[in-house]
Amino acid sequence: MADMTKPLAKPLEGLLVVSLEQAVAAPYCSSRLADAGARVIKLERPEGDFARGYDRVVHGESAYFVWLNRGKESLAVDLKQPDDLALVKRMLAKADVFIQNLAPGAAGRLGLGHEALRKAHPRRITCDISGYGETGPYARMKAYDLLVQAESGLASITGRPEGPGRVGVSVCDIACGMYAYQAVLEALLLRGRTGEGSALATSLFSGMADWMTVPLLHQDYGPGAPKRVGLNHPSIAPYGVYACQGGEEVVFSIQNEREWKRLVEEVLQRPEMLDDPRFADNTARVENRPALDAIIDAVFGALDRETLTKRLFAAAIAYGAVNTPADLSAHPQLRRVTVATPTGPVELVAPPVEMRGSEWNLGAVPAIDQHGAALRKEFAA
Repeated sequence: MADMTKPLAKPLEGLLVVSLEQAVAAPYCSSRLADAGARVIKLERPEGDFARGYDRVVHGESAYFVWLNRGKESLAVDLKQPDDLALVKRMLAKADVFIQNLAPGAAGRLGLGHEALRKAHPRRITCDISGYGETGPYARMKAYDLLVQAESGLASITGRPEGPGRVGVSVCDIACGMYAYQAVLEALLLRGRTGEGSALATSLFSGMADWMTVPLLHQDYGPGAPKRVGLNHPSIAPYGVYACQGGEEVVFSIQNEREWKRLVEEVLQRPEMLDDPRFADNTARVENRPALDAIIDAVFGALDRETLTKRLFAAAIAYGAVNTPADLSAHPQLRRVTVATPTGPVELVAPPVEMRGSEWNLGAVPAIDQHGAALRKEFAA
């Protein structure tokens, strides 16, 4: 059969995005706009986005920077210099979208606040990203991912009973970047109908607060927030990690009473548990988790992993392995895409959404000020 794949049509081709950005949240947003075809000009300090220095694990480049800056043009500017500030303002006069995540109040002091920019160009979409939002007692506070994990309560429900833990990736930054990307797309659709741009604002804290809605509802309307239970679900049982013969671990989940019946009859082979009032429904199973876990541990501990996973698969019970990044690297479901960097090609995780019949063609990761000369000429006074 002939290969029917073709280069992906880019829905945002023709749009100009200028992003005064650093670290993770804003670069996440602008990188996804670049993936979708927008022309993204990344404004960096003369020494570069400080995320370039987080590590040097990818052929001497930073892992975070490589991940979040593909397909962008880099321009190094010193906004304290009048000529550079004037250059940026000329670029913004032609931009469809302006994104910034400077320290609180910094963009406004430079004359790059959303009020001034949109007054001059009402069709422009501005997106301001901060730690805690633009109002309230925390508005002027700087924030980074781990601080917001702690401040939002996420750390308090993450980890083992002995103490709180950090989610292993920059989840507050990433969530904020995702919300910003979503909002920019919505604003572009709205502009297509009304002709008017939008002034958008989001924060690391507001994004994570949204993700914390279920624990918050437990706190506000129930007996209190869920407790830390390690690699287990705090409000569904059984749903977590269990050891089989030899100590190998398997994670599995029961989501409804049909699955519970199949687990008891086909996997545990203990049908009498269906009549045990301690396990009558999910609420009862959570209340009696120690007794339930003891039964599961006894059955699983007598089975090797192959036998156990065959039973789980045959009973249509969702299960998985407790993998490491090394296991992910070799995972048969992992899709990759090659991206050029200043120090050589890199295999990145492919964009999560596939457009059937097309393939992703992602732009290169830029060196510091790689496009500076060309951009200064293009946007000269």
